[in-house]
Amino acid sequence: RKVAFAAPYPGTIIPVNMAEINQQTLICQKDAFLCAAHGTSLEIHFHKKLGAGFFGGEGFILQKLTGDGIAFVHAGGCVVKKELTGGRVRVDTGCLVAFTSGIDFGVSMVPGLKSILFGGEGLFLATLEGHGTVWLQSLPFSRLCDRVVRSAPSLGGSATGESTLFGGALGNAVSGDGV
Repeated sequence: RKVAFAAPYPGTIIPVNMAEINQQTLICQKDAFLCAAHGTSLEIHFHKKLGAGFFGGEGFILQKLTGDGIAFVHAGGCVVKKELTGGRVRVDTGCLVAFTSGIDFGVSMVPGLKSILFGGEGLFLATLEGHGTVWLQSLPFSRLCDRVVRSAPSLGGSATGESTLFGGALGNAVSGDGV
């Protein structure tokens, strides 16, 4: 049998064999879940830490997948799969896609005034530590939208990055964007 499905925006579809992960439980950002084979259930997962709930980018509500089927999760841009064995990783809160049940998730403020002002990542970082697997994305949906708006002249952005042989009004006419 074959099945076909598509992601809601450009990115990567991650197949996860639930039978092979820690306690057969996967916690995902909201809206990451696409579909799953029989044997996998989807529930709402409320994050218990107040700081992570308010400042974690995804709020208190996450998705919890349990079972032994194959699940498909969507991430924006490229995906990095990281195995933690007692270590710790700190990432931009929007870059977190999913993690297994052996991972402790928290949010902390970015250290240092220079990092806050010039780091470009916002005020908070997600801290993931423990034993398990973490999936990270390079382009969260909110960042994708921001880049589209900044590049859309009809939405107040500029058409930078585009070039034609003729440029300017003549280039727009030739490319079909009008005069």
